[in-house]
Amino acid sequence: MNLPMMNDELLTKLTHIQNEILEKPQVEVNTEHVIHGGMYIRTIRLDADIVLVGALVKVSTVLIVSGKTAVFTGEGWIELDGYHVIPARAGRKQIFVTRKDTSITMIFPTDAKTVEQAEEEFTSEAEALMSRKNDNDTVVITGA
Repeated sequence: MNLPMMNDELLTKLTHIQNEILEKPQVEVNTEHVIHGGMYIRTIRLDADIVLVGALVKVSTVLIVSGKTAVFTGEGWIELDGYHVIPARAGRKQIFVTRKDTSITMIFPTDAKTVEQAEEEFTSEAEALMSRKNDNDTVVITGA
């Protein structure tokens, strides 16, 4: 399994869906950030029954999903149950519908020294990220 790049028409549709979801009450999602060894790692933990439309990701990443969730890949829905390490292409936006508590971790190589730099590197939608609005995030930057 991999998460492919999406075409512009599909990305536009997903952005419309995202805007509709943003009109509904939102849950607070904390992000755990780690910058270490030339890698940026960000993890979110979602309760069951959450719908999440992610930002447009403009770099290739590895996505680790642990839990039970449906994910829209651009080619259809896939049910994930358990622990999955997934290669994910640049130019994608995912929808997740959690069935049970689920953790999602994204990893990519970077020269970023701050979370803000890493976020700007992976998306042009950085200002809309939940991590930009939340003071309860965890940040570990080792400098290694």
